[in-house]
Amino acid sequence: MDTVEEILRTVGKTVGIPDLTLGDLLRMAVVVLVGWLTIRLLMRMVDRLLERSKPVAAIRTYIHTALHAFLWFLLALMLAGTMGLEVTSIIAMLSVAGLAVSMALQNTLSNLAGGLVLLVTKPFVPGDYVEADGVSGTIAGITLSYTTFVTPDNKEIFVPNSQLSAAKIINYNVLGKRRMDLKLTASYDAPTAQVRAAIEEVLAAIPGILNDPAPVVYVSEYQSSSIEYLTRLWTLCGDYWDVYYALLEGVRESFARHGVEMTYDHLNVHIVEKP
Repeated sequence: MDTVEEILRTVGKTVGIPDLTLGDLLRMAVVVLVGWLTIRLLMRMVDRLLERSKPVAAIRTYIHTALHAFLWFLLALMLAGTMGLEVTSIIAMLSVAGLAVSMALQNTLSNLAGGLVLLVTKPFVPGDYVEADGVSGTIAGITLSYTTFVTPDNKEIFVPNSQLSAAKIINYNVLGKRRMDLKLTASYDAPTAQVRAAIEEVLAAIPGILNDPAPVVYVSEYQSSSIEYLTRLWTLCGDYWDVYYALLEGVRESFARHGVEMTYDHLNVHIVEKP
């Protein structure tokens, strides 16, 4: 028994509790056991709630880890109080340390907060073509700190989440299809029905153009030397640029077949001789 008490005194002096007894050890063991069981029970309840909540599905792991660490930190404080340690001073010291760390990691924490906002609100997902903060490209990955863009010319751009969460975001894929408004000009000498027929012939030949809503051709403006025609059509997001370039190429050939002149700006200079 004397040997046990000597060991307890030695351990107590090491942790700052000179009067550590066997009863103190038992109380500490009970606190740890009860705390461990409570944490397991609470974490099971939290996990069930997180599984039912779809908005936080993307950050479920982060919430689980953070809450688990926080509960164990509370248990450590309770254990310290049971051992007779001054918990207030420990909390004050950790608060000062936390403030210093947060000041040093201000940008990193701002990116983490922005990442959480993006993961919860989901303005885009990997695979979407997005324009935001002056960057355009396909989303390749989203982490807590950075979002990776892959540009059409195959460049990887890492944008901090703090900038994206505060920027205007244009998602070209989320709705599944896009509308194209293409303006074409033709000579005043070409009848409107003839120009419309030439454009509609090209529209019917391009497979990527959707029939619902159906494409339409309008006279949109009478310009100084030409008439402007607005061609409005819908495509799937992935077909947009293929349809765009196919339409530009096809319209020129169709205008040539139908005898429609494609006008361009020009200047007529008249030289008047003095008598």
